[in-house]
Amino acid sequence: MNIKKRIIWVSTVALIALTIGLSGCERVNQMIPPPEELPIPYDPHEDTEPQQDITRIDITIGIAVALTGEYAEPYGLPMLRGLNLAREEINASEYMNINFLSVDAQSTVEGGVAAVQLLVNQGVPAIIGIGISTHLEEAFPIAQENGVVAFSPLSSAAGLSSIGDYVFRTGLATNLLNPRGVKVTHEKLGYTKAAAIYDAADTYSTSSNEEITKALEAIGVEILAAETFQTGDSDFSAQLTNIRDLAPEVVFLSALTPEMVQILIQGRAIGIPETVTFIVPDLGRDQVQQAGAAAEGTIGLANWAKTSQTPGNAAFVANYQAKYNIEPEPWAAQAYATLKILDDAIWRGELLKAGGNVDRPVTDAEAIREALAQTQDFPTILGNFSFDPNGEALYDPIVLIVKDGEFQAFE
Repeated sequence: MNIKKRIIWVSTVALIALTIGLSGCERVNQMIPPPEELPIPYDPHEDTEPQQDITRIDITIGIAVALTGEYAEPYGLPMLRGLNLAREEINASEYMNINFLSVDAQSTVEGGVAAVQLLVNQGVPAIIGIGISTHLEEAFPIAQENGVVAFSPLSSAAGLSSIGDYVFRTGLATNLLNPRGVKVTHEKLGYTKAAAIYDAADTYSTSSNEEITKALEAIGVEILAAETFQTGDSDFSAQLTNIRDLAPEVVFLSALTPEMVQILIQGRAIGIPETVTFIVPDLGRDQVQQAGAAAEGTIGLANWAKTSQTPGNAAFVANYQAKYNIEPEPWAAQAYATLKILDDAIWRGELLKAGGNVDRPVTDAEAIREALAQTQDFPTILGNFSFDPNGEALYDPIVLIVKDGEFQAFE
């Protein structure tokens, strides 16, 4: 943005602000500066950086991720690592200072509900977290009812953004990711007979299986069996034996990490041959490492890959490895992108308010919600990111295959 544009913008905003009397509006975390001090807008799509005299936005957002319990290391802690890295980068700029108020969601529905309620009570305008769809469908209505933005980096069960207009998600919903995975794998492998196994007690897993089933039926693939289990089960021998005896060409597996890993291991141990390919939505590097040789040849349907040539991805991978001494997990990448998307919306929300582009007095949460809903083709490490009218993420999914213990592009 050149100097002439900056002067025109500041003059215009000052005039509008004086006309509609915005200089006295209050914020939850800061006061809107008087017109002569209004910040020059920084557009993250541009290559230029904001000038040093920009008024710094200081805002606190809530973080509700599992820091303890069975979902901490597979999901919660990677999310927190990705969020912390993104916050460091954002706060190193001259236009934004994001503070975190973190609460342990404890890997349970009750913990997620309590965490969201506590953060709502603290008056934060936005909450990031609650990666498990079963937990989200109970916790996020609290944020919706109180007019607080609720933004999940991971949850992907189809339809959950229908909770309300304050609910947004970064992960591709199962009705977007899974049909793409079925199409790509079917075109290349040409299978005609499939089996499925999924967690009937988990919202994400049941949604994942439903979308896989619809996609398979649409292209005429015969589904020989749809075996089920319950969250917390550890012995899958009966289901896997039945699948083995029916001799499918592929097996679709929809589960969270603990059960996903054990099913891959037990499936090969029980005699499902390597010629039968497991296809697993949301398969990550950690699950592959835990499953070891049993994961070889498995196809994963993913939102992100470390080799993607997306904006800033190479730098993210390098910075994450330098900070944590490990490769970034997909959940860390999705959380990192989530905060960058929210940061952009916070800034644009302030401009909506300061520029008089909102036709009524609004809170921080309302301004952020309106700005998030307008996100279109925002460059992220996931690709050019948009929201559909329901708050569901739109970008290109990825299909990967495990070879020699590492992910490679399947297409």
